[in-house]
Amino acid sequence: MHIDLFYYACAFVAVVLSGLAKGGFSGVGALSTPILALAIDPVSAAAILLPILIVQDVVSVWAFRHSWDGRVLAIMVPGMAIGVALGYFFAARVSDGAVLGVLGGISVLFGLQRLWIERGGAIALPSNSPAWVGVLFGVASGFTSQIAHAGSPPFQMWVLPRRLPRDTLVGTTAIAFAVMNWLKVPAYAALGQFTRPNLTATALLVPIALISTLVGVRLVRRFDPARFYSLIYALMVLLGLKLMADAVF
Repeated sequence: MHIDLFYYACAFVAVVLSGLAKGGFSGVGALSTPILALAIDPVSAAAILLPILIVQDVVSVWAFRHSWDGRVLAIMVPGMAIGVALGYFFAARVSDGAVLGVLGGISVLFGLQRLWIERGGAIALPSNSPAWVGVLFGVASGFTSQIAHAGSPPFQMWVLPRRLPRDTLVGTTAIAFAVMNWLKVPAYAALGQFTRPNLTATALLVPIALISTLVGVRLVRRFDPARFYSLIYALMVLLGLKLMADAVF
């Protein structure tokens, strides 16, 4: 892994955004992997960020350990496991360029979807859609999470229409993604990504992640995020297009 100033700048921004997301600015963390992938290969970028996400999960799961919906987890988690496995097989069998292109495509779709929601749009699924639909959305969530740590949109598309109480929704989401992040550990180990350089990079970034998480908790209560979100998601679309172009050319 080639370490230079550009890498450090990308890593710093990626981890700060991940911390802000865990601190309450939901969604912005999906920009972390694409930003880090500007400096290193996309699979290594996701592998460096994975232990940081797991550390951050401890805080969110502990905070909402008494508020979660067992039925949603029972439906979504098996699908997520399948999606993670599909993401692993994809990354193991194609070139870094192909993974970069898929990462770019996920970033574009995520950014456009979030911009649409910010402007009042929504994908309306019935609140009583059958369990097999939830499993399919779980598969999509697991795949996009394995490739880009961006599994939130498919998860939310199925879960939000069920109108869970706020704390139950937050707790269920925290537990689901904590479980999924642990499911990704064997996948990234099998891809040979837990190397000494990658783990060293992770260790150096953990303090930044924890500080930015605490900052996010404070800022989310004082800051009107509307314009901030629009800027982040527009940047995500542009960054995704750039990664797709890099994959092709």
